[in-house]
Amino acid sequence: MPLRWRRERRFSISLLLVSLLGMASAVAQAEENFDPATHPDVGAMLEGLSQQGLPRQKLEAAMQAAQYRPQVLKAMNHAAERRLRWDEYRDIFIQPERIRQGVAFLKSHHEALARAEKVYGVPPEIVVAILGVETQYGQHKGTHRVLDSLSTLAFHHPSRGTFFRGELEAFLEITLGQGVDPATLYGSYAGAMGYPQFIPTSYQAYAVDFDFDGLKDLWNNPVDAIGSIANYFGEHGWRRHQAVLVEASGPEVLPSSIGFNRTEPPDTSVTTLEQAGIEPTAGRLQPGDKVVPLALDFADGHVRYVLGLDNFYVITRYNHSHLYAMAVATLAQRIQTAMSEGA
Repeated sequence: MPLRWRRERRFSISLLLVSLLGMASAVAQAEENFDPATHPDVGAMLEGLSQQGLPRQKLEAAMQAAQYRPQVLKAMNHAAERRLRWDEYRDIFIQPERIRQGVAFLKSHHEALARAEKVYGVPPEIVVAILGVETQYGQHKGTHRVLDSLSTLAFHHPSRGTFFRGELEAFLEITLGQGVDPATLYGSYAGAMGYPQFIPTSYQAYAVDFDFDGLKDLWNNPVDAIGSIANYFGEHGWRRHQAVLVEASGPEVLPSSIGFNRTEPPDTSVTTLEQAGIEPTAGRLQPGDKVVPLALDFADGHVRYVLGLDNFYVITRYNHSHLYAMAVATLAQRIQTAMSEGA
C-alpha cells in the first residue's frame, strides 16, 4: 500500500474515532442534562406548568440544576420488599431502640396523635409505626436530592417514566408554590419526602396543616406529618376500632388452593381457609368474613399464618408490600405493649 494511502487511511480512522468519541460525549452530556433549552421533553413539561401559572424562569432554573443519577435507577430494582424473607425484613425495623424511640415520640406528640385519632379514627401507635418504619421518627428522611431522583426517573426509567413525570411536575408545583428552592430538598431514591415519605402527588392529595400555622410542612413539622398520615389512611378506608390482623394456624405445607401475601382487598372467606386447614386462633371472625391470607417465611423453613383484615389492606396502600404492612402492624403492637407496661 502506498505511503500516501496509509497516511490517508490513518487520518480517516482518526477522524472516525474523534467522531465516535464526540457522539459518546454528547450522549453522556444529554443524559446528565435536563436543561429545557436542549431537552425537548423537559421544555414541553415546563411549557405546560408555566401555562398553569408557575413562573417560567424559576422552572427553568430548577431543571437546569437537576442532575442525572444512574444509581437511582439501580436502586429501584433492589427494593428490600422484593428479596427478603419475613424474618429478615422484620429484623430491620423491629428492634428495641426503634420501639423505645416510638414510645418517646408518642409521648412527646400525644395531643396531636389523640386529635388525629378523634378526627380520622387511626390509633396513635399506627401513625407512629409508619413514622418509625419510614424515617425512624424523622431522623432519616433521605439522602437523595428529590429533584435529581424525580428528573432521572421521569426521563430515564424504562417503563414508569410517565408516572414519575407526573411526580416531578407535582414536586415543582409544591415547592415553587411554597417559595421553596426545589434543589434544596432531600428524600428517598424514588422521590418520597419528609417525615412520612409522601411522594409529591400524595403530598398534594393528603397533606394537611394539622397545627393550623398556614403551611403543610411535612419536611420539618411532625404535627403536620401526624395529621397527614392519619388523613391518608382515613381517605383509603381505615375502619375505626377494627383490628389490623388475626393470628392463625395451618398445615406445614402451604395449601396450593389459597393465594397468599397479596396486596388486594380481603377476598378469601374464613370458610374457604378452614377447608384448606387454616383456622384463626384469635379474634372474632365469622365464617363468611373475608380476609387477606398471609404466609410469613422464616430461615428454618417454618411458616407463620396471619389473616389480614380491611385495615391491613389500607396499610398496603401506603406501600404495596405485605412485608411492609406486617412491619408496621408489628411495630405498632410492640409500641402499644411498651406503653402499657410503662416504658
